[in-house]
Amino acid sequence: MTNEEVSFRAKQHICSNLKELMQHKSFSKITVSELTKKCNINRNTFYYHFEDIYAALKWMFEQEAIEIVKQYDLLLDYEEVVSFVYDYITGNSYIINCAYDSLGRDVLKRFFYKDFRSIIEANIREHEKNLNITVTDDFRNFIATLYTEGLAGMLINLAQNPKNYQKEQLGSYFRILIHTTIPSLIKGFDEENRIK
Repeated sequence: MTNEEVSFRAKQHICSNLKELMQHKSFSKITVSELTKKCNINRNTFYYHFEDIYAALKWMFEQEAIEIVKQYDLLLDYEEVVSFVYDYITGNSYIINCAYDSLGRDVLKRFFYKDFRSIIEANIREHEKNLNITVTDDFRNFIATLYTEGLAGMLINLAQNPKNYQKEQLGSYFRILIHTTIPSLIKGFDEENRIK
């Protein structure tokens, strides 16, 4: 087994124990000492893998959900993406709500922000390519910020109120968002700039 594999398994072990602790305790009340004791590791081992407990939480979210979503082509696989994200969030709502209660909405959104933004930007660029239209970096940034904020907020709302959302309905809305609104924005930008 390579060092990378050993490190990955150690991180998984730490994060699975963190998840267990979060089922019974507020995230802000969980200490590194408590976590290392539960993991049966020393503090140095924890700090070798993570800068702090927040980094462990972020890594857990990235590995369990965000890295998987990045592997999909949103233009083609949006139904699978919505289904996966819906199942992940509803199945792990206690963790997300625990983090939300301890960190607050803005901090939790920042956990996801960079990764969501890269997914949205890739989607915008794919639409630009398909439409043979290039928007300015400033406009692309505007669209990406708008959609990233909305997506992060929706995911938190889903974790807090899963009964308010139906998986099929979200899939339909996401399809409209991906295939209608983003291309319309790009076309609108192109038309606006051709007029000037």
